[in-house]
Amino acid sequence: MYAKHFKRILDFILSLFTVIILMPVMIVIYILIRIKLGKPVIFKQQRPGKDEKIFTLYKFRTMTENKDENGNLLPNEKRLTKFGKILRKTSLDELPELFNILKGDMAIVGPRPLLVEYLPYYTEEERHRHDVRPGLTGLAQINGRNAISWEKKFEMDLDYIKCITITTDIKIIIQTIKKVIKREGVLMGNEVKMLPLNIEREEKKIYEK
Repeated sequence: MYAKHFKRILDFILSLFTVIILMPVMIVIYILIRIKLGKPVIFKQQRPGKDEKIFTLYKFRTMTENKDENGNLLPNEKRLTKFGKILRKTSLDELPELFNILKGDMAIVGPRPLLVEYLPYYTEEERHRHDVRPGLTGLAQINGRNAISWEKKFEMDLDYIKCITITTDIKIIIQTIKKVIKREGVLMGNEVKMLPLNIEREEKKIYEK
């Protein structure tokens, strides 16, 4: 009953309340990004949501548009600014995703929405992570985030989907708040050892041959 009917209602109420409370913070961040990085302030990217329906994800921009002599964008770690690192460490860059929750694209808790180009690389079982709305936070985010393997991450996503309860959601939200305050589990740039899913699985496929 909770997963099918009440979760969406609760998501809407909580995200609306959070937007109202944090609107002054978001306005200040918006102004600072506009001054430090210019336009656009909001980073937009296509992500697969429930039933693999593609939606536009919103985040605060954290990187410059600096390019090399050939006109190609520099690597992410070279474009990530000091201010951008602060936004990511505090997860403030993800505040615009509250509007994705209000729109119904996302939930507060659920599997994180990943890149569209990863879609062909899921196993049949892993594809079930798209049976529900993707989340602002999730079980994998409070248990290692981008410091754990893809397989472990997907295992946690599926474990959550099999047992969606209000108690589980509340526990995940509380743990998320604690980790944000402590700034735990956030790796950036060269700290991230995981390969992108498509590259990792292409390599495994080649290795198996």
